Amino acid sequence: MNEGGPARAWTAVAVLTLLTPLAGCSSASTAVEACMGRQAKSATSGELAGTYAGEAHAEGATITLKASDTGTGGTVTVHHWPTGDWYESELGATFDGSGTWEVVGGSRPGEYGQVRLSLTEPEPFLNGDTLDSLSIAGDTERMYLYEDDDPDVCPTFRLRLT
Repeated sequence: MNEGGPARAWTAVAVLTLLTPLAGCSSASTAVEACMGRQAKSATSGELAGTYAGEAHAEGATITLKASDTGTGGTVTVHHWPTGDWYESELGATFDGSGTWEVVGGSRPGEYGQVRLSLTEPEPFLNGDTLDSLSIAGDTERMYLYEDDDPDVCPTFRLRLT
């Protein structure tokens, strides 16, 4: 005896329809990997050097990383960068600035590399009072710097190497 008949069949079809789009993401192990590529364990300044343009919530922002001879950092220039609470009344919602950068992390198991910014212009910033730490992700075709605030969704503040 078939209990539920057509209603059960329609329910099964509806569930399969909802699950079908997930099949395309099955090879990605994280939300970051699905939208930007694998998180980088480490990187050199030469691999990261260049200009990155903002996407999603970072639209309009740019960051330019210039490599130094040491291989671990260099100088940075930012445009339309988000201002932290401490400086917002003085500088507005975004600012243009410069400073230095370095690659940190990635040396311990489960740890990923990050770009740490030390912005000194238009004035020195307190650590953490503007976006000063960006994670790294990419693949053979693209490279991203992004704010790693929620590992379960594609980062909304992300910049792509142009």
